[in-house]
Amino acid sequence: MSETQQGTDAAQASAAQASEDASYSDVVQRFLRYVRTDSQGVPANAPAVPSSACQFNMTRLLADELRGLGATDVTTTEHAYVTAHVPASAGAEHMPTLAFNAHIDTESSVPGNGVKPHVVDYEGGKLVMGVVDGEEIFTDQTVNPELADLVGQKIIVTDGSTLLGGDDKAGVAEIMALVKRFHDDPTIPHPRLAISFVPDEEIGHGAALLDLDEQGAAFGYTLDGGPLGVMNYETFNAAEADVHFHGFSVHPGTAKGKMRNAIDIACEFNGLMPQQSKPQYTDGYDGYIHLHQQSGNVEKADAMYIIRDHDRAKFEAKKHLIESAAAYLNEKYGADIVSCHVFDQYYNMAEVINKHPHLVETARRAYADNGVTMWTEPMRGGTDGAQLCFRGLPMANLSCGYHNAHGIKEFVPINELETMVDVLQSICATYATGEPQA
Repeated sequence: MSETQQGTDAAQASAAQASEDASYSDVVQRFLRYVRTDSQGVPANAPAVPSSACQFNMTRLLADELRGLGATDVTTTEHAYVTAHVPASAGAEHMPTLAFNAHIDTESSVPGNGVKPHVVDYEGGKLVMGVVDGEEIFTDQTVNPELADLVGQKIIVTDGSTLLGGDDKAGVAEIMALVKRFHDDPTIPHPRLAISFVPDEEIGHGAALLDLDEQGAAFGYTLDGGPLGVMNYETFNAAEADVHFHGFSVHPGTAKGKMRNAIDIACEFNGLMPQQSKPQYTDGYDGYIHLHQQSGNVEKADAMYIIRDHDRAKFEAKKHLIESAAAYLNEKYGADIVSCHVFDQYYNMAEVINKHPHLVETARRAYADNGVTMWTEPMRGGTDGAQLCFRGLPMANLSCGYHNAHGIKEFVPINELETMVDVLQSICATYATGEPQA
């Protein structure tokens, strides 16, 4: 095939795709466009922000779209942040600025570039993503019981070779669709909005460099939750422990009384961690100590643990256990055999949100106004809101409609995308009148 023919075929495929997308609502078109835009983070590059250059793909795209929708103060940074404001509707100019936030990166533990989304008319039974290497990739109601309520609906999936990226491009699309709605009809009641899209949330960075003074918001919401109706205002307290083990390597044939195997000591250290505190044995409000990474040889070994608990006292006790295990092995084998650095990452945002209950009740009312029953659950993870709460900006977390996040069987029902834009509009209407501000 000639290069000319290849170019023609590609152009025709692109035109056909654009025509198909145009048959859907604005929020769906945006979501399909965003998930096709590569922006996967790279944990190995975590000291850099962003950790991957491809996140600028989303930065440029969103900034251009925001400008086209009349947003003001549209700013992009060298760290791949996008911020903007949407002016208040007439009569709501004096109300506090309301923030909406989502992250542009996607999970890195499974393939996430070159996403090929498509829409399935779900009629029950298997929800099939695609066929990869002769294997049908699907989920069903035994794994996802909620599918029973989605029969007859249109659901967005991938081809089964990558994740979809609903976490958190569903949230991005819903915020952007809301901005378009206000652009098209400025009379819809809403306070001034502070919009932010941030990089590398999945690897623990997220909103760390967000300029809160420039945002000027009083409170707000992150859109980084799962199925429609879930609302999170409790998160783990979180810490990371980096543990290093120093051994002494000699030829194993002459090792007696001399060798000190760093790998053995690392295994012994892990054996001091309580079995019941491993994540595979926990749920709900249970905390955990998780061996997340380990590597090494006889001479040197390294381990990275993540420590999580909703209860601050139990959280501190888990950190102390890690440090005590290191001290015990140093006493057993000699000083400086084990070195350990424990540092906090974020705290349970309930400590802040409980002082601003209107965030929960406003969301509850907005869901109800759109025929959705809201439920709250402790988030067994973190969001940008956890970080922002303790930086002085109270932010609760709303659903954005993704299911099976971080995997190739992820899916997003179109109805959930569209309903969340309506929920956001209802929230804005409440804050345009100043109620409730408890």
